[in-house]
Amino acid sequence: MISTTFDRHVVLIVDDMPDNLAMLSDALDDSGHIVLVATDGLSALERLDHITPDLILLDAMMPGIDGFETCRRIKQVRRVAHVPVVFMTGLSETEHVVRGFEVGGIDYVTKPIRPQEVVARIGAHIRTARMMVQARGALEHAAHAVIVLGGNGLPMWLTSKASQWLEKYYGPTAPASHKLPAALQVWLNEQLVRQRQGESLDQVAPLIVRQPQGELHITLSGPGQGHGVSLVLEEKPTGAAARPEDGASLPPTLEGCRLTPRESDVLLWLGKGKTNRDIAEILGMSPRTVNKHLEHIFVKLGVETRSAAAVLASSLAGGNTSSSSSSSQALQ
Repeated sequence: MISTTFDRHVVLIVDDMPDNLAMLSDALDDSGHIVLVATDGLSALERLDHITPDLILLDAMMPGIDGFETCRRIKQVRRVAHVPVVFMTGLSETEHVVRGFEVGGIDYVTKPIRPQEVVARIGAHIRTARMMVQARGALEHAAHAVIVLGGNGLPMWLTSKASQWLEKYYGPTAPASHKLPAALQVWLNEQLVRQRQGESLDQVAPLIVRQPQGELHITLSGPGQGHGVSLVLEEKPTGAAARPEDGASLPPTLEGCRLTPRESDVLLWLGKGKTNRDIAEILGMSPRTVNKHLEHIFVKLGVETRSAAAVLASSLAGGNTSSSSSSSQALQ
């Protein structure tokens, strides 16, 4: 599998016309891209079994399966479905343009091809696609602190929680600084070198920074879809401050967690062993809404699992904190 996390962008050109391939390859090569080619739809699909490009430049009309069908099949493959597809077509009729968007294309260029325009469009779409993928990756780690890295291995942006924890465990930094603490940057650089040498990031052990008040676990996440790499931070209390799921004593109340009345209701019934569907029926909401409340509850309580939240919920049922919702009071 080709990895391009900190390399040049990879563009797969799919076209059966040698002149077009040569012209586009030269233009993209000169602009700093890595160019791969396929001369028909089936060859393109076979190439995608082994590589994940940053963008696919796809001719609409080809022998065999045409570009529209090729795009449709690409979007059915989960591993490469996120890759932006730009059509090349001499068919500017509305029905063909619409069809290209319907099968998953994000843009089209008309023939005869103007190389400079194609290069500019490709650059814009790759930047947008990578930002979207990194944003999705950050959302997947919403319960943690996240630092999103740029192509040079330096931080592009970080969540407020990540900033707080870096200062807590490494000391204060200049307000305008976008640099990682020196010790963390050294560790990160070492891992990126190992990754470029072919080692999977799954084999990288988290960096653990210990302070009297707890431990900060830092994990390198990626490359995944779109090759985005992030640092995921998680604080784990030690000793007497161990997390509820580690068996330590629970706080006497949950007032400091600032649960909304509805979240308190959901947590209360979770502690009684109710499923999401049960809670939905009791509180008159959809299971999806219950799940959304639980996501917020996990973040506010600082837990990651349903069972850990249920342990905290048992303290609610025991009378430490009462729900403010009349619906749950009436059903107890």
